[in-house]
Amino acid sequence: MTSPDTEFISILGSAGSTESPSRISSRSLPEVLPILGLSDIVLFPLAVAPLLVETGPSVRLIDDVVAGDRLMGCVLQRRPEVADPAPEDLYQVGCVVRLAKMVKFPDSTARVLVEGLWRIRVKEFTATAPYLTARYELLPDEREDSIEVTAMMRNAQNQFQEIIKLSPALSEQVKIAALNTEDPGHFADLIAANLNLNLEDRQKLLETSSVKQRLAKLLPMLNREHEVLTLSSKIQSDVATSIAKTQRDFFLREQMRAIQRELGESEPNSGEINSLREKIEQTAMPAEVKKVALQELERLQQTPPAAAEYAVTRNYLDWILCLPWEKSTDDKIDLTVAERILNEQHYGLTKVKDRLLEFLAVIKRKKVIKGPILCLVGPPGVGKTSLGKSVADALGRKFARISLGGMRDEAEIRGHRRTYVGSLPGRIIQTLRRVESNNPVILLDELDKVGADFRGDPAAALLEVLDPAQNNTFTDHYLDLPFDLSRVLFLTTANWLEPIHPALRDRLEVIELPSYTESEKLQIAKRYLVPRQLEEHGLSRNDVTLPDATLRRLIQEYTREAGVRQLERGIAALARKAARKLVSRNGHVKSLKLEPDALKTLLGHPPFVAETAEKISEFGIATGLAWTPTGGEVLYVEVTRMPGKGNLLLTGSLGDVMKESAQTGLSYLRSQAKALQLDLEDYGKHDIHIHVPAGATPKDGPSAGVAIVAALASLLSRRRVRSDVAMTGEISLRGRVLRVGGVKEKVLAAVRFGVKHVILPEQNKPDWLEVPREAREKIKVHFVRHVAEVVRIALESK
Repeated sequence: MTSPDTEFISILGSAGSTESPSRISSRSLPEVLPILGLSDIVLFPLAVAPLLVETGPSVRLIDDVVAGDRLMGCVLQRRPEVADPAPEDLYQVGCVVRLAKMVKFPDSTARVLVEGLWRIRVKEFTATAPYLTARYELLPDEREDSIEVTAMMRNAQNQFQEIIKLSPALSEQVKIAALNTEDPGHFADLIAANLNLNLEDRQKLLETSSVKQRLAKLLPMLNREHEVLTLSSKIQSDVATSIAKTQRDFFLREQMRAIQRELGESEPNSGEINSLREKIEQTAMPAEVKKVALQELERLQQTPPAAAEYAVTRNYLDWILCLPWEKSTDDKIDLTVAERILNEQHYGLTKVKDRLLEFLAVIKRKKVIKGPILCLVGPPGVGKTSLGKSVADALGRKFARISLGGMRDEAEIRGHRRTYVGSLPGRIIQTLRRVESNNPVILLDELDKVGADFRGDPAAALLEVLDPAQNNTFTDHYLDLPFDLSRVLFLTTANWLEPIHPALRDRLEVIELPSYTESEKLQIAKRYLVPRQLEEHGLSRNDVTLPDATLRRLIQEYTREAGVRQLERGIAALARKAARKLVSRNGHVKSLKLEPDALKTLLGHPPFVAETAEKISEFGIATGLAWTPTGGEVLYVEVTRMPGKGNLLLTGSLGDVMKESAQTGLSYLRSQAKALQLDLEDYGKHDIHIHVPAGATPKDGPSAGVAIVAALASLLSRRRVRSDVAMTGEISLRGRVLRVGGVKEKVLAAVRFGVKHVILPEQNKPDWLEVPREAREKIKVHFVRHVAEVVRIALESK
């Protein structure tokens, strides 16, 4: 059995050498080597180490090696407690060493100094007595002369130099060798020999003959060791500083108490006043604020503690002292790390992530925030709030969220004046006190749901908060002191832009978060939702399996949303029911696989059936596309006529804009009846009735104009609209088809309904590229400029 006397003490070879330090050629090595088991040390090539040999067989092995060619193999034992290891007790990979020195002691032990030469793998053991001998094969370094290996080498050198600075225990010889070793393989062995690693990690590095893979395994170990040493150094420094400051403060306080006792100046509130004065002097704050704080302290000193004004002033001073006037966190902007954080926490949203990364890059370059305020706009459940948290993580700043939903009082933002009983600062100042930093990331959530009443308009107060040119002197009514908000990174979220105050909207740079496609929802469920819900319900992937087909049916038939909140609730319901089944069967069932057919039993009848486009068999029906806050929808426009006086009837909870679109479409068709071959000879004898189903749902906007015209043209020309065509677009009185919004959501709805063709305004060509590729491949698009093209494409030929 062997054990090291000390750590590795030397590394052989000159800087940059790629040859073995020994003059012995690998060709002259014997076919069979004696094998010495090592209990608690791993030997690397080029390393020199002292060993203590204690057992009889091992001492005899050393004697024979000294009498022979002085070469032997050293291999780590799997179990250190075994005194005389058998072949199965040893790892396969070890190191050929040359015995440089040996000293025997009276207690029948020996100390030897060995030099590592080459990696070897034991092929077979040829003898087990009086000691182990084995055949072996050499494991030469697999070198790769590439830029990646050079970069990894330099990274390892830099990290090891930092570790050397933080670890005075490393010898000067190791430091010199680290500076002068240029060969990546030798350098990796040098680090592995001297880094504070456990035996298993060292053995893994020894077994790795590829230099590139060895460096790849070594870099995380270097990084961890550097973090441990840095934290240890910081803790030691902080403890020393804290002890020195505590001793100084104690000494000064004792002196102050002695002086006050001699002068007889002990007052009921003198201790509190002195404590506040001490805090004011020690707290970093602007000169104007310190002046006001000292004035308030003088007033407090003159006020009897029993007076009501005493508590008001005392509370005011507490707020001044607790605010982070000059306290901030250091930005740690690494765009690679930021991109990794965004990709880990959010799937898809490529353009949104790119814009956020550009925003962070500008902050890194300029060091100050004077740019626009970002507003994340999108349907519920698409990840707006969590994106704000990801930005804070990427910046290394503290994060706070302020919900603006239902806020109607301006004082919620600016605070109440101190004249009111129980007054407090506004939410902005309260948040800064809570996070204890003057440069956090503050997310103003649900900006579009801010209200207004007789107490004021919070949106008007937000104009100053969100204006980079003004918020450096934001004045809260309670504090009545300017606070610099220019270092705060404000992000806002909203579902709609229309309700936001126009002046406030002008200060925002809008980033739209589109609704997720079915495939995106599937990936989000697999990567984030399922693992999170299984963990929250005490389950693992081995306990419950949700196949892709099950998740896809859950998305199609049990959810109808732009985001993934309902989907997560559905997964949570499945996890609860699976947990109950596993528990109720007393361990007889070890795992469950939830197939698609089981959803009806577990979750009930699907609230949404798989939708397909309706077969149009009558004249006067057209398929339109609409945008809603929860994504796109397919709607049908129905037109009929009946005996009357030429009136136009509109039903279906239509808004004014949609009614005007219907009137515009009818007027155009009447004016172009001859060119479009429409029969309007008895128009004055009939009324036309336009209806859009789902009458309980309000509908408005100009984008249904094309569908209304197609339905009217179908009725008047006695030609059916094709069932596989859906359309959207605004129309003008001259028959032009104009641009509309929400194209991505509308096209996704068309694909979901099984529509094969979609008619879009030609001005929306750029928006077509925003549609996911998988959707574009399932549907054919027709870009049109004029209503005549719509009629030609949408209506069946006679």
